[in-house]
Amino acid sequence: MRLLSWNIQWCRGIDGRVDPPRIAREARRLADPDVLCLQEVADNYAALAGSGGENQAELLAQAFPGFAAACAWGVDVPDGAGGRCRFGNMILSRLPLGRILRHSLPWPPASGVPSMPRVALEAVVEAPFGPLRVTTTHLEYYCASHRAAQVERLRELHAEACAHALAGLAPAGGDGPFRSDPRPRSAILCGDFNLRPDDPLHARLQAPIAGGAPRLIDAWQCAHPGEAHPPSFRLYQPERGVAPYCCDFVLVSGDLAPRVAALSIDAGTQASDHQPVVLELKR
Repeated sequence: MRLLSWNIQWCRGIDGRVDPPRIAREARRLADPDVLCLQEVADNYAALAGSGGENQAELLAQAFPGFAAACAWGVDVPDGAGGRCRFGNMILSRLPLGRILRHSLPWPPASGVPSMPRVALEAVVEAPFGPLRVTTTHLEYYCASHRAAQVERLRELHAEACAHALAGLAPAGGDGPFRSDPRPRSAILCGDFNLRPDDPLHARLQAPIAGGAPRLIDAWQCAHPGEAHPPSFRLYQPERGVAPYCCDFVLVSGDLAPRVAALSIDAGTQASDHQPVVLELKR
C-alpha cells in the first residue's frame, strides 16, 4: 500500500500557477498512490493567489477515476454572492473506504494572532492486509498554543478510536445510522503539522497513550533510524534567515511500524511550496 501526503497550497506551484491537473500528474509520477492525503484544498476561493475560484476537490476527484473521495472543510464561509468559500483537507483512495469522520480541532481565541479553523479528516481504509484508519490534518501555522491544543486533540481521537476497537463493536451493532462500523486500532496520521522535528510537540505526538492504544511513531524513523528528516517546506521559496525544514510527517501506530517498507520526501517537484511525503507499507 502506497500513501502520499501533500500540502498542495491550493494547487499553486512555485511558478505562481494554480493547476490541479499538475498536482494529479505529479502524484501519479511520484508514487502512483493507493491513498492520497491532501491539505490546503480550496473550493470557490478566488481571493487566494492565482486562483480562479475553481472547485479543486471536484477537479482532483475527476483526475482519479475509480477513487473514493472525502473532504473536510476547516473554513466554510459565505462568498457574498450566495455561494460558499471552503478550504480544508481531502482523501482520495482506490482502496475501499469504510466510516468517514470529520473532526474539528481546537480553535481558542488568540488575540492579535492570525489563525483559522482546523480539521482532521479520518477514513477507514481497507488495506490489503486489513482495515486501518487514515487521518490527515493541517495544524495552525501562526499560533503555538493552537498547535499544542490540536496535538492533544489528535492524541485523544486516537485513544477514542482504539477504545472503540477494544470494545469489540461489530458491523451489525445497530440499524441505520446506529450501525457500529469498525474503527480499527491500526492507524496512519499524516499531514502538515507546522512544527519541526525538534519541536517538543513532535515528541508529544509520539508519547505513550493511556488505555492500551498503540502509540504513534514517526514513520521516517522506522525507515531511516537515526537519520535527520530532510526538508519538506521552503525548499524553493526560502525565507530570509530561515533554512528549509521538515514539517510534513507521516506517523503510524506501533503495530504498523514493522510494515513500513519505505518513507521518502520528494525534493524535486515544484508544484507546491511543500514537498510530498510517500509511505509504503508491506503486506
